[in-house]
Amino acid sequence: MAEPPDAVLLVAGPTASGKSALALALAEALGGTVINADSMQVYRDLRVLTARPDEQALARAPHRLYGVLDAAEACSAARWQTLAEAEIAAARAAGRLPILAGGTGLYLRAWLQGLAALPPIPAAVRREARALYAEIGGARFRALLAAEDPEAASRLPAGDRQRLIRAFEVVRATGRPLADWQRAQPAAPPRRAAAILLLPPRAPLVQSIDRRFAEMVRNGALEEVAALLARALPSDLPAMRAVGVPELASHLRGERTLAEAVALGQQATRQYAKRQMTWFRHQLAEGPNLARLTLETQFSESLLPEIFAFIRQNLLTGLP
Repeated sequence: MAEPPDAVLLVAGPTASGKSALALALAEALGGTVINADSMQVYRDLRVLTARPDEQALARAPHRLYGVLDAAEACSAARWQTLAEAEIAAARAAGRLPILAGGTGLYLRAWLQGLAALPPIPAAVRREARALYAEIGGARFRALLAAEDPEAASRLPAGDRQRLIRAFEVVRATGRPLADWQRAQPAAPPRRAAAILLLPPRAPLVQSIDRRFAEMVRNGALEEVAALLARALPSDLPAMRAVGVPELASHLRGERTLAEAVALGQQATRQYAKRQMTWFRHQLAEGPNLARLTLETQFSESLLPEIFAFIRQNLLTGLP
């Protein structure tokens, strides 16, 4: 196999589309290292609930950035990008193809396009923003943000606490809207990548999501959430807001039956998958340095000949 020294393969799509299985098959066939690009699979506390690759998968090919952070930490896109760059370099040094695999579009965009260098935010402004959101709620907070940063307020839903607060902090601390800082970011380093995008039809994806969530509960997801709650971590940490955690936590607190919590967890996962589908359709655009193969189905091994042909044409020059 011969490849350009900066070649990276991306495997993306919504939850339950078969990304992990595809990335594993490609890593085995191409001598690759699978590098996690999912914002929740970085947490070691969420092995079951985030469907992290199991021990059998880990034994078949190298996997990196899975379960590397404690739930008490917050992994931003910038932090992930730093970690991913190190793993990409390590894979190349070992003569392996880096395969970024995951469903967090912001992480993939951070690698492809770079991130804006934002100014440091004073601690007092951070405290003010968090206290204000907690006091007045998302809808009113969003209305306040609209007076200072209408662009951010118009694109962020009232429930997106983390990004609303971030936009508020930036404009309050600097007097400039977040988009101004983002537009002023330096050009990203040149990238060469090929992306395989799985976008299954809604009906089979919904079936897979519902079936998998029920299996997670049978295989220890409830115990995983109970262990998180026992740590009394702040509720606004990313791991505490992972899809399924709030829903199963409500059962553990006695607020609803297990069947009700499972149904809510399945619904939240379906909604998350819908947002992922929308993002990938419109944001992971093909361009001069990014070739994209979109497969409107879940992964199966029958797709591999088409996938290998795409990789051979667009990324690797020596694939037989």
